[in-house]
Amino acid sequence: MSGHSKWANIKIKKGKADAARGKAFSKIAKEMTVSARMGGGDPAANITLRMLIGKAKAVNMPKDNIDRAIKKGTGALDGGALEELMYEAYAPGGVGIVIQALTDNKNRAASEIRNACTKNGASMAQQGAVSRMFQRKGQIYIDAAGIEEDKLMDIVIEAGAEDMQRDGDQFEVITAFGDYAAVSEAISAAGIAMASSELTMLPEMPTQISDKEQAQKVMKLIEALDELDDVQNVYGAFEIDDAILAEME
Repeated sequence: MSGHSKWANIKIKKGKADAARGKAFSKIAKEMTVSARMGGGDPAANITLRMLIGKAKAVNMPKDNIDRAIKKGTGALDGGALEELMYEAYAPGGVGIVIQALTDNKNRAASEIRNACTKNGASMAQQGAVSRMFQRKGQIYIDAAGIEEDKLMDIVIEAGAEDMQRDGDQFEVITAFGDYAAVSEAISAAGIAMASSELTMLPEMPTQISDKEQAQKVMKLIEALDELDDVQNVYGAFEIDDAILAEME
């Protein structure tokens, strides 16, 4: 699972940069709106919403923004009509990527995503051509400092986690899509803080990128897509060699 950690860490670092540019608020708000629409506006009963509120607070998102996003989802305020769209593409070198968009304008989202791909050497793929390389999973990161590995392992496995491994200074917990909420609840109930927690798409057989130029091109594409307001997440079926990743960082 270490490769998944590398990819997630890239996203986490990119997320911090987005926060500095004010992008994070909009993206988290959209997620909260959709979560509230799907599972209700009470964070006590909606584990995904509760995680998103924690994520929002971590980037100092104002309480008014949080409340407004939730009310849009529950229908208490107008503006919650967001549509989830999935696009598939091949990045430079043939690396598969899946692009998740949350938008109120399908035509705008499609046009901007296609333009970003074209300008950065990517080609759009047919529906299913790339997504079949991925599995929907829950992915949780926990800072290892002060955590007993055996105790944490017992908690997450008993709750239904598929795997847990240490990667550097964090533990990575992987769950099946349907077991994500139960595992997250068990970790929270044990008083253990999560560094990050999300439902994601993990590649089954990621392509290993060992060429720095290709790695730079792929990451430039992902950054261009991340800049788009309608793009929520970009999932890549690749791993970047540690040495190259260290140079890029």
